[in-house]
Amino acid sequence: MTQRLLIADDEPLARERLRRLAEELPGYEVCAEAGDGDDVLKAIADASPDILLLDIRMPGLDGLEAADTINRLDHPPAIIFCTAYDEYAIDAFRAQAVDYLLKPVRREHLESALGRAGHLNRVQIRALQESARTEPEQITVRTHRGTELIDLPRIYFCEADQKCVTLHHDQGETVTDFTLKELEQAYPDHFLRIHRHTLAGTRHIQGLTRSGNGQALLKLRPIETPLQVSRRHQPHVREWIERQDKRSQSR
Repeated sequence: MTQRLLIADDEPLARERLRRLAEELPGYEVCAEAGDGDDVLKAIADASPDILLLDIRMPGLDGLEAADTINRLDHPPAIIFCTAYDEYAIDAFRAQAVDYLLKPVRREHLESALGRAGHLNRVQIRALQESARTEPEQITVRTHRGTELIDLPRIYFCEADQKCVTLHHDQGETVTDFTLKELEQAYPDHFLRIHRHTLAGTRHIQGLTRSGNGQALLKLRPIETPLQVSRRHQPHVREWIERQDKRSQSR
């Protein structure tokens, strides 16, 4: 069955390039184009596309705002973001995008993304969107392997060195270009600052202890080696643990 595509981008040349790439692939036809977020919504109503190739920075409603509205539809198209900016990846996957392609979009990447989108019918897309509301939040990380999604509750701690931040989780380690400050501010329920170089995953915190020389240490399950807590952050960490203990006792 031929999949109907809607291309939304405020740059005519970008739309033309996507149209050319898509029409070179068997099984796809471009049913409509849009130059801004408002036109996207109208085009969806008029053309009923199966898949939407959506830019993020556009006049009027931007791509993320448009996606938020589209996802409330009873029969939304699958969304593939096509953008020149990589900093929106987290928000894009929160908007339940099938994929996130960076411009200039390469033919093989578009073909792969369209293939994934084509496997989802409208009922499945809606089901995924409904289930995503109850699933754990995820962080989107770009690595040498591509874009990875990591469940935030599975991250034990985040550790910074001079060049990057490493996420330590139940599947190993993943290096990200997010800063600790960005992670701390974006996910305050998931991470607790314990050191200038370290954030602890809140759901894994067991309690404070001390080393033989008096250094404050934070025990995380299931990690055997506790993490150092700086003197500056000890009061805040202790207060956080006390609040959690009070909540547990009141239940």
